Amino acid sequence: MRKNVLFLSLIALLLCAFQHVSAREVVPFNDGWEFKKGPFSGNALQTVMKWDGKWEQVTLPHTWNAQDMQRQVASFYQGEGYYRKRFTFPESMKEKRVYLRFEGVGSCAEVYINGYLAGTHKGGYSAFVCELGPQIKWGKENEIVVKADNTARPDVIPVNHNLFGVYGGIYRPVWLVTTEPCAIAVNDCASSGVYITQKNVSKKSAEVTVKVKVDNASLAPVPVELENAVYDAEGKLVKRHVQSFELTPQGMQCYASTFKMNRPHLWNGRKDPYLYKVVSRLSSNGRVLDEVVQPLGLRKYEIVAGKGFFLNGEKYPMYGVTRHQDWWGLGSALTNREHDFDLAAIMDIGATTVRFAHYQQSDYIYSRCDSLGLIIWAEIPFVNRVTGEEWDNAHQQMRELIRQSFNHPSIYVWGIHNEVYHPHEYTAALTRSIHDLCKTEDPDRFTAAVNGYGHAEHPVNQNADIQGMNRYFGWYEKRVQDILPWVEGLEKKYPWQRLMLTEYGADANIAHQTEVLGDALNWGASFYPETFQTKTHEYQWGVIAEHPYIIASYLWNMFDFAVPMWKRGGINARNSKGLITFDRKTKKDSYFWYKANWSKDPVVYLTQRRNVNRERKNTSVTVYSNVGVPEVYLNGQKLDGVRRGYTDVHYVFDNVTLAEGKNTLKAVVRAGGKEYADEIEWFYNGERTRKADSSVNEHEHSGW
Repeated sequence: MRKNVLFLSLIALLLCAFQHVSAREVVPFNDGWEFKKGPFSGNALQTVMKWDGKWEQVTLPHTWNAQDMQRQVASFYQGEGYYRKRFTFPESMKEKRVYLRFEGVGSCAEVYINGYLAGTHKGGYSAFVCELGPQIKWGKENEIVVKADNTARPDVIPVNHNLFGVYGGIYRPVWLVTTEPCAIAVNDCASSGVYITQKNVSKKSAEVTVKVKVDNASLAPVPVELENAVYDAEGKLVKRHVQSFELTPQGMQCYASTFKMNRPHLWNGRKDPYLYKVVSRLSSNGRVLDEVVQPLGLRKYEIVAGKGFFLNGEKYPMYGVTRHQDWWGLGSALTNREHDFDLAAIMDIGATTVRFAHYQQSDYIYSRCDSLGLIIWAEIPFVNRVTGEEWDNAHQQMRELIRQSFNHPSIYVWGIHNEVYHPHEYTAALTRSIHDLCKTEDPDRFTAAVNGYGHAEHPVNQNADIQGMNRYFGWYEKRVQDILPWVEGLEKKYPWQRLMLTEYGADANIAHQTEVLGDALNWGASFYPETFQTKTHEYQWGVIAEHPYIIASYLWNMFDFAVPMWKRGGINARNSKGLITFDRKTKKDSYFWYKANWSKDPVVYLTQRRNVNRERKNTSVTVYSNVGVPEVYLNGQKLDGVRRGYTDVHYVFDNVTLAEGKNTLKAVVRAGGKEYADEIEWFYNGERTRKADSSVNEHEHSGW
């Protein structure tokens, strides 16, 4: 009896091993690459195929612009670069289908194997797949060559490098994917091949449909079974559906399973980002051919004009930041470590929603948002300008974004365009057409388009579900305080409008500091004080928080980033509107302003810690505290006369007189049996300050 049990166990193990080998395999394909940067003359590809030397050894992700796009103004390499890898595909894979999946190549790509073209792609931020097919030499060395080209061109969005640089190279990971001839679709816009929709979601029940695209690359029909199963977070089977059919070789085919889930555990944002998983398994005669696992977060998003954003029937605070993906010294060639760092900072500040601007970002970061409970806006890089030649590519990139990101419960909206205007008729028509595409591909999510002007009747507006507006009061226009009459005017005139404030803020060079601030700053000047950024965010968030007409707001930006066509604020190629510096080492004062307002973590923070050399003997002291009214001590003496600022975490001490030389400030809050404190040092030199007053006055007369 014991021998029979052991024998049966061994058979079961062998069957499991056989099934695992037969299913899809996805392995990293990032090591052992060589790189050569142009410019090239003549037929570069023919030359590349003959090169034996002068290749640089690289590991993917890789970009050739990590230095020049971040340090020089309008002087960076845009053009062709070639990557080469030699690889032996074993004979055991001969009956398989073999693909390369590229997560991102900036910005146009051609893929060759052994001199034969395997595929092309236009667009630097979406994934694409190339099936290598019959050109593979089994059991022998194969040469794979990838041409990447980040030259701005009128038929591929973005059509220029003006708002941000499109880094050249294979800057996201590459995967080697192998499947059986009959499989869940790999090359449906590089999607998972599985599409999960949800209807009538409530605490009582939810209706879930799992649609699976399958195809057959053999020459004959194959009898198969398709199983779709839903598992809870603990791995317990919740629902299961199996259907049998004959899979013919005539193109991609689609099959669906529908489930009704009773008393579902809802995905509830940061409070409870609960995830089920859906396993789609294709089998034939008891043998697993393919398997794909996708997340399922059951949730209901609603937007009510004038009232706000609702998650699962309850009003949900939309504390929003925006994120550009590039890092100082790395460009866009990031690993998951950098993505995790950025998400940790976004979570720490207390944000509940993220606008990932202005392009498709890593699928890894979307997946992490699923599990963190961040509600996110995903968009394509249709920004800044139109040429009249980008129509097809804009549609292509939106289709890719939707299909590749369809199952992420964290995504609530597809962003169509950002600040695109003339010619108005063409831009409006293209926006409407992409909106229609979104509703065809995914009728259950919102669409959004963003305008830089502040009036609803602008000719490119009202062509999407959500109207976004970017407003930089006090920075690019008017005064900091003009945000208030702007919002109140829209509330009165357009109460039906679903409005989001999709960018706002000001630049801040942390090396620039001053106490002397007006209500507007001349952004064309070279002086970008951090203190002005702080002032802007203090006042404007105070207004936003009091106006639910602004359904969601997205401050610009979470991190400084590269703008290779700019020289502003004394820094080459930099947009310094971030709350954190480009190198991710310094959190500006504005970071702590939002953390105090948004986060549940205790915050006691004295502002202007980098504005050390004070210009005025009589000054003010500002503290952010979300744990109670702070006591502030100057050189050991308690200050009196605290007043409340723009929100209930904002405390200001006016008419503070500094001593000559070093001054020590300490803020203390005692709450819940704990003490929270912060301490900084300022220096005041009366003689030095009097000499500096004239230069300060010059600032006041030049647009401050």
